[in-house]
Amino acid sequence: MRPDPARTDGGAWDPALYLRYGDERSRPFADLMARVRAVSPAVVVDRGCGEGSLTARLAQRWPGARVTGVDSSAAMLAAARAHARPGRVDFVLQDVRDWRPSGPVDVLVTNAVLQWVPGHERLLVEWRSRLSPGGWLAVQVPGNFGAPTHVLLRELCRSSRWADQVGNVPRGSDVVLEPGGYFDVLTAAGLTVDVWETTYLHVLTGSDPVLAWVRATQLRPVLARLGDDDAAEFTAEYAAALREAYPERPDGTTLLPFRRIFAVGSLPA
Repeated sequence: MRPDPARTDGGAWDPALYLRYGDERSRPFADLMARVRAVSPAVVVDRGCGEGSLTARLAQRWPGARVTGVDSSAAMLAAARAHARPGRVDFVLQDVRDWRPSGPVDVLVTNAVLQWVPGHERLLVEWRSRLSPGGWLAVQVPGNFGAPTHVLLRELCRSSRWADQVGNVPRGSDVVLEPGGYFDVLTAAGLTVDVWETTYLHVLTGSDPVLAWVRATQLRPVLARLGDDDAAEFTAEYAAALREAYPERPDGTTLLPFRRIFAVGSLPA
């Protein structure tokens, strides 16, 4: 198996840490799926399903469908199997780029995954070819690579103190397209396309909440390159920069703006 970069660019994924802000992370999925108007699909696929709770929502929405979640994180799949119903909701441990369905797919979803996959435009075209007549393709990716969470991380990684160890780790801005790019790719593939973007304003609480948010995702591959002492030093430096960029408000909350890009395409029946 050639694992997905989303699951192997350093360090294991932690389902519990990822779900600390589960409500906030699931809201874009709900907004994405609200634009998918499939009535009674027979085959539904969630590529990059993570810990499976959102895949389970697909099965609840379409009780007659066979739903398959695909991910290459063993830790995430172990958590996902709590939602499994053999023959009805199944989970597969494999790279999302490599897994192939046995037949046409009626709804194919990929939520907050493709930012880890360079050149994923080609994947989208291939996945479109797997759709049945009247099939749907739904995509959501973060579009916040110019936000302080990412800018500060890139700057710190490329500083003289850390460049030799982690200077080439952060990425995303060179992988994710702007909304018009997804419109062009999917339209050229023959889909009728709906593309939009939303900036969510997440209201976080607790100590260093923005650090806790990014520790579950973009910080993970950086820390995996560092030994324990260096990781603690790096984290402390990054946390201080985040506190300045995202100050705690008088009521104890911290606001985290988060831009996301959505694309939904459908084929003629």
